[in-house]
Amino acid sequence: MQIHEWIQLILLFVILGLLIKPIGIYLGQVLDPQEKTFLDPVLKPVERAIYRVSGIDSLIEHSWKSYLGALLFFSVVSCFLVFGLLACQHYLPLNPQHFSAPSWHLNFNTAVSFVTNTNWQNYGGESTLSYFSQMAALTVQNFASPAVGLAAAAALVRGLSRKTAETIGNFWVDLVRLILYFFLPLAIVAAACFMSEGVPQNFKPYVQAQTLDAGVQVIAQGPVASQEAIKMLGSNGGGFFNANSAHPYENPTPLTNFLQIILILLIPGSQFYYFGRAVRDTKHGWYILIALTILLLVGFGTCLGCEWAGNPLWSPFGLGGGNWEGKELRFGLFSSALFACATTSVSCGAVNCMHDSFTPIGGLIPMLNIQLSEVIYGGVGAGLYSVLLYVFLSIFIAGLIIGRTPEYLGKKIEAFEVKMTVLAVLSYVFLVHLFASWACVSDWGIKALGNTGPHGFSEILYAFSSAAANNGSAFGGLSGNTLPYNLTLGVAMLLGRFLFIAPVIAMAGSLAAKKIHPSNSGSFPVSSLIFISLLIGIILLQGALTFLPALTMGPILEQFFMLKGTQFP
Repeated sequence: MQIHEWIQLILLFVILGLLIKPIGIYLGQVLDPQEKTFLDPVLKPVERAIYRVSGIDSLIEHSWKSYLGALLFFSVVSCFLVFGLLACQHYLPLNPQHFSAPSWHLNFNTAVSFVTNTNWQNYGGESTLSYFSQMAALTVQNFASPAVGLAAAAALVRGLSRKTAETIGNFWVDLVRLILYFFLPLAIVAAACFMSEGVPQNFKPYVQAQTLDAGVQVIAQGPVASQEAIKMLGSNGGGFFNANSAHPYENPTPLTNFLQIILILLIPGSQFYYFGRAVRDTKHGWYILIALTILLLVGFGTCLGCEWAGNPLWSPFGLGGGNWEGKELRFGLFSSALFACATTSVSCGAVNCMHDSFTPIGGLIPMLNIQLSEVIYGGVGAGLYSVLLYVFLSIFIAGLIIGRTPEYLGKKIEAFEVKMTVLAVLSYVFLVHLFASWACVSDWGIKALGNTGPHGFSEILYAFSSAAANNGSAFGGLSGNTLPYNLTLGVAMLLGRFLFIAPVIAMAGSLAAKKIHPSNSGSFPVSSLIFISLLIGIILLQGALTFLPALTMGPILEQFFMLKGTQFP
């Protein structure tokens, strides 16, 4: 434990605290076409040209059904386009290594993965995909998929802020403005920072270098910095290289590692300030963020403590000093645990170490972060609407306790909103248990495991938890590039994304049509310590207890075996 590591943690949250407000304000300006941004003189003509060419009437707003229909249409078309580009990779330019097209089921998994903002990767980027595929198929979706998530969150926020309205915005306008005004400028700045630290950005063929023992090492090149920037900003996580952010070209220095953690948390944190400003209660937005930060820090402290303690089985051999297996020496235990907890609290999925190599309880924390429905900060857009569903549950339970009709920000939370909330939240639980159980009793599920015993079960549970929550990080050890896993993980990603978004959009329409009632002495205080405690309690009760039996059979049981000294082949 070094003092500079704690300084790093403090500096991280100081920088985030300084950036969240201005980024949140700017996000609100982008999502309100009536407001001006400082980029209007440059980008407004481009925006108008896009509307003109694509036939979008930016003055027309959508009902919730039209908004959802446009969102689903865009996502389906995106899936087909990405699938087609990957299938034709060997005919397309910028393929200096002459890679052939991946298998159809890997194409399906990859297309679904990037369109749903999951970015699960059953392939090694530098050995499978051309530069053109990385850019035209994957990087484009790294911009589009988080914009879809933020658009869905904006629709729900409009539902809460508007009164007796029939519309919740224009999906196409939200999509265009988010990509053009928001993600693109931030990604350009981030990419420039990465390039200044040595992250490559070129189209050169791979280089062959002769090693000291007269061997040959192939050194991959490519447009890495541009993908790396939006990979972090958009909660994407899909790496250019198979080793992801543990690769020295994606994450060459401690500074880039620190910057990546900031970028992972920046927009997910800023979206709560945007929410508070949009509903005219910024204090409430900060209180939600405080509750989520508490969960993040508690999880990080637990994970770090377990990694520092290490594996007692190695102590008799003088190999104490923490669990260093699967970690980059450049980053150490502290930064590895912090990165792991950040990327799984947000639906990012980028990794700078091997989660499979964590101690049992140390590995439980990233898995549990995902299983809490990605609400600890959560993904871009997805985190905001996911947390708001838990807020609805909290308000509903508080209303039952005091015998009042639940009310949130002046809107009554009635039967329809509760049904939609339960449908969205339980759909994730159902998907994880369904697919993980199927894999555990099937030959195709067991044969792909890299470990036996409870750790092998954890590999399966983590994979489907990550896929259904659209996180994309992998526990490791699981050989997922098989026909059954590509298909089941792909379906889990699709259903996990859209079975959650559809109720959210429906709820946005219902809330927008309601009147806003002024708060009174009987209203639940949503900017108080009571609210923070209730929200944390509901998140843990619903998320943690739902998966407690499965976690008991995996990492918790493995922890007892480790303490007892039992090993598995």
